[in-house]
Amino acid sequence: NFIHRDGGGLPTTSMTSSYYQEPKLFGKWSYDDIKVDDISVQDYISLEGKCSVWLPHTAGRYAAKRFRKAQCPIVERLVNSLMMHGRNSGKKIMAVRIVKHAFDLINIMTKENPIQVYVKAVMNAGPREDTTRIGSAGVARRQAVDVSPLRRVNVAIHHMTSGARTSAFRSLKTIAECLADEIVYASQDKVNSFAIKKKDEIERVAKSCR
Repeated sequence: NFIHRDGGGLPTTSMTSSYYQEPKLFGKWSYDDIKVDDISVQDYISLEGKCSVWLPHTAGRYAAKRFRKAQCPIVERLVNSLMMHGRNSGKKIMAVRIVKHAFDLINIMTKENPIQVYVKAVMNAGPREDTTRIGSAGVARRQAVDVSPLRRVNVAIHHMTSGARTSAFRSLKTIAECLADEIVYASQDKVNSFAIKKKDEIERVAKSCR
């Protein structure tokens, strides 16, 4: 086949544009029509532009500067959070595989786009109120404070992966199955989810410390 080339020897844009394909997570799940209903966390759930990736493994330096992790693709943040507890440190390919299997299971369980289910779970599982320690020189008490949107996302992802890891340990279920269950329950705001349980507990304690 004959391809027109420009002076630099590269195919011209008219030719390459026909090869463009919209990115889909793992080549399956589309980023179109993903709704983030909670406007407070909209800026911290990254799905558009550079963040709509084929594979949640961008090798970006998101920890180099404060708040830069907000630009990390939201699915990659789940992958990174799975690499916890010394024996799993640095095994990102393994974590990507777990997330891939979990998203397949979520699709089978809910018949929905797993990215949408996961985004809904992150919105539901982040605590809105927490406590901090106030006081010095021995007299310390708890004071209720509002939680920033970035921390809500961070805590939600951390609790979901912790819950999946705990329920998969010494169990017949694989980590992918446990993660899929955790995300589906959290997206439906059910108490079966470890993350929702923790969120309710944190908010209950904060309420008593107002």
